[in-house]
Amino acid sequence: MEATLAIFNKEFKSFFYSPIAYLILAFFTVLTGLFFYLNLSGFVEASMMEMMRAQQYRMAPRPMNVNLMLIRPYFWNIALIALFTLPAITMRLYSEEKRLGTVELLYTVPITPTQIISGKFLAGLALFIVMLIPTMIFHAFLFLYGEPEFMPILSGYIGLILLGSAFIAVGLFISTTTENQIIAAIGGLAVSLILWLIGWGASYVGPTLAPVLEYVSIITHYEDFSQGIIDTGHLIYYILFTFTGLYFALKMIESVKWRA
Repeated sequence: MEATLAIFNKEFKSFFYSPIAYLILAFFTVLTGLFFYLNLSGFVEASMMEMMRAQQYRMAPRPMNVNLMLIRPYFWNIALIALFTLPAITMRLYSEEKRLGTVELLYTVPITPTQIISGKFLAGLALFIVMLIPTMIFHAFLFLYGEPEFMPILSGYIGLILLGSAFIAVGLFISTTTENQIIAAIGGLAVSLILWLIGWGASYVGPTLAPVLEYVSIITHYEDFSQGIIDTGHLIYYILFTFTGLYFALKMIESVKWRA
């Protein structure tokens, strides 16, 4: 456990030794803030239009569902931004060790490959959670000026963290296969994008293969979380998916260590 924490501390601090982490945090915050503003503006405009319609026809305005019209779309926006942002975090998790030649040093100290992978994964996940903090502040403003339901927001963040864990596990595995960070970033994005889009192909295949594609799709299991539903089946999917990605990463560095 101490070795895992040591790797975690080293990796998490190293994110901020270069401007990349600050650029990613700034990019993510600005983009999620922009989408929040656009979604909020759309909701306010729709509310105003409904009030004008109600006054015109002398009837009570229809209730506007803030969860359906604002919170749910915003969580989808965050997930999409994370899809394109997280590969920039995971690209250096292991490929940087290869590029700098410090992999051999890791093999000479009493640290197991499992501890290396666990520490690096947790560091990437911790940075992603830090990235989500500004979006939580955006949601807090909704409680200052309205009464949104808390459960969809809570489940939405649980879904985001699980989805982010899956993306990070994929990116970490790709990072163990190359010393080139650009290739690691492109590879991580490509695999994650395929896993995102594969569910859409279910409508173009037969009834036998369609359920398989829908289940494999990494984003299909996120939909319920964005609606305030925490399903154990989706929890199990993301946990198994994440551990599978970490398992492949583990086997990759074990094979390299054995050859060394």
